[in-house]
Amino acid sequence: MARRRFFVNQVRNGSAEITGESAQHLTRVLRVEKGQTFEITDNNRVWLATVESARRDLVRFDVTEELDAGPQAPEVTLYLALIKFDRFEWAVEKATELGVTRIVPVAAVRSDRGLFEGGQKRVERWRRIAHEASEQSRRLRIPEIDAPVKMVQAMRDESTHRFWCDERPGAPALAAAFLPRQGETAAVLIGPEGGWTDPEREQFATAGWRGVSLGPLVLRAETAVCAALAVIAQQRLVGETTAVASLQSDLG
Repeated sequence: MARRRFFVNQVRNGSAEITGESAQHLTRVLRVEKGQTFEITDNNRVWLATVESARRDLVRFDVTEELDAGPQAPEVTLYLALIKFDRFEWAVEKATELGVTRIVPVAAVRSDRGLFEGGQKRVERWRRIAHEASEQSRRLRIPEIDAPVKMVQAMRDESTHRFWCDERPGAPALAAAFLPRQGETAAVLIGPEGGWTDPEREQFATAGWRGVSLGPLVLRAETAVCAALAVIAQQRLVGETTAVASLQSDLG
């Protein structure tokens, strides 16, 4: 069984600590005790560490050794139209588990009224959810969670590949449209209940985004998040495998 991984603010002089609510979660819920060994990360590097002390609101670690952080994941930004907050929170959790780099809530034409303003107050909660999901899935870095933006701001994204998921038939499959090369980035835009309006589709095309399909069935927004990010993750693996095979062929 893989060791649990926790996030710390910094590792300094061979030690690190977790305080406040995060420490209470470790001691009360996870029953962390002195002498146990875990992995810790400062959102950039990973260490093996032993619990030096565990009190109600303070857990201290002694660093044992630095570990290999593994390959760096490509940057993937999820622009998700604002939907009901319980479903949006579920999407944040699953997107984090699937390796997303950044999540940007977007006000779409068919997003319910009040979600944009209400979302401004939910950002810290979404960030806590991403933090917990990052520890559970043993991520190296916690994804960034932005405050909600208007669609015109989302259109300014400068990722190498920019896709918007359309429920209408005729668009190419995301898997066929996306095969990344090393260093390339991706952004995917997923709509609200009721889908996109025609003026929004025109806006996406004018901004240079490409419409793609996730299949013949109409998916809920949070389901589409999982489907799209799973495809992107798999295509990234395909791209890496292809690149390795090509290199081996060149070396002969």
